[in-house]
Amino acid sequence: MIFTNMVTGIDCSKDYFDIVVLKEGKVAFKSRFTNDIKSFMNMLPHILDTHVAMEATGPYYFQLARFVHDSGIRVSVVNPLVIRRFAQMRMSRAKTDQKDALVIAEFAKMTGPKLWEPPTVAIQAIGNLESYLEGLKQRRQMLSNQLHAFEAAGTIEELLYNEIKEEVESHDKRIKDKERQIAELIQQNYAEMGANLRSIPGIGPRSTSMLIIATDGFGMFENYKQVISYFGLAPRIYESGTSVKGKGHICKMGMGQMRKVLYMAATSAIRCNKACKELYERLRTKGKPYRVALIAAVNKLIKQAFAIAKSGKPYTVQLV
Repeated sequence: MIFTNMVTGIDCSKDYFDIVVLKEGKVAFKSRFTNDIKSFMNMLPHILDTHVAMEATGPYYFQLARFVHDSGIRVSVVNPLVIRRFAQMRMSRAKTDQKDALVIAEFAKMTGPKLWEPPTVAIQAIGNLESYLEGLKQRRQMLSNQLHAFEAAGTIEELLYNEIKEEVESHDKRIKDKERQIAELIQQNYAEMGANLRSIPGIGPRSTSMLIIATDGFGMFENYKQVISYFGLAPRIYESGTSVKGKGHICKMGMGQMRKVLYMAATSAIRCNKACKELYERLRTKGKPYRVALIAAVNKLIKQAFAIAKSGKPYTVQLV
């Protein structure tokens, strides 16, 4: 934990960011800046000698976090779910950007979150390839659906049919090429971790690369429960006093694509992974819905992956 008497909270969005600087618990400076490098420079004098904290808000925070880090200023990047829970604990209900920046600053002052390090070049490269690969797959599926629709209607001309079919085949080749590039980068930079993760029944090449990217090689987290929350798979219950006001839901603040990949992995794991299979069957026997049981299996997979990544050993039934 890093504690200091001066902290800065930053709330980022696509077009601008708000900052609040606290000195000995009181607001010393607050302002709004446009989200560009010129404004980063204008902000810099106000945050010197402070501990800066911001949320991991999609792609919007990264350039600013790197700028602050490269300027030699301490910076922490915090899971938005953690900030939301902190705000709820402090009964902070107002929703404004400067209010959010203040809450982030108060969180940093009280908790001294660990310092952020930019992801490695390899992680960034794998992440960019995965993002591009997902877009390729979506476009390929759209073309395939369109082709099937034309065929079902029986109205497509041969020339157009061949053109669309060639596009689908071209996408297939590009998808295989990107998958190969990702596998090569994993092998070059995370060979042991990748092999150990793939030893878990249900975890394949795609889920392996996604887990490594999303967790920065599992270096971002201290325990598996933090990973579950980060992916948006932690049950959430709304409470007021001692009365529960709603059913438990899965928090959706994590990453949708990561959840999609893990759901597919769990679908396989409930057939071939002993611990996941037993957990899933036990919950289904108790009358739990399919989705609830499947999410429990996903969380079991995450627990196994975390333990294996940290131990540096391949999967065994006795290990997790």
